[in-house]
Amino acid sequence: MNSTLSTAPGRHDHPPQPTAPVRQQRRVGLVDRMALHLGVALITWSRRPRAVESRERRANRIEQELARLARERAAERELRLTVPMR
Repeated sequence: MNSTLSTAPGRHDHPPQPTAPVRQQRRVGLVDRMALHLGVALITWSRRPRAVESRERRANRIEQELARLARERAAERELRLTVPMR
C-alpha cells in the first residue's frame, strides 16, 4: 500500500483556532499621554541628587579610584611575575 492521503486544503493552523472578529485597538488619549509624561517628569525630578558634590570631594573620589586601579594593576603584575610558567 503506497498511497498517501493529502490534507484538507486551506488549513495551516495546528490546532485550528476559531476565527474571532477583528476589534479596533484602543488609542491612548491626549490627557492620558500628558499625565504619563508629567508622572515620569516628577519621578525623575524627585530622584535627582539633593546636595551638589563639592569639587574637593569629587577630586578625592577620583584620586581614590586611580589609587585603587594602580593597586589592582600592581597586584596582577606581581601575580603574573610569581606564577611559574607552563
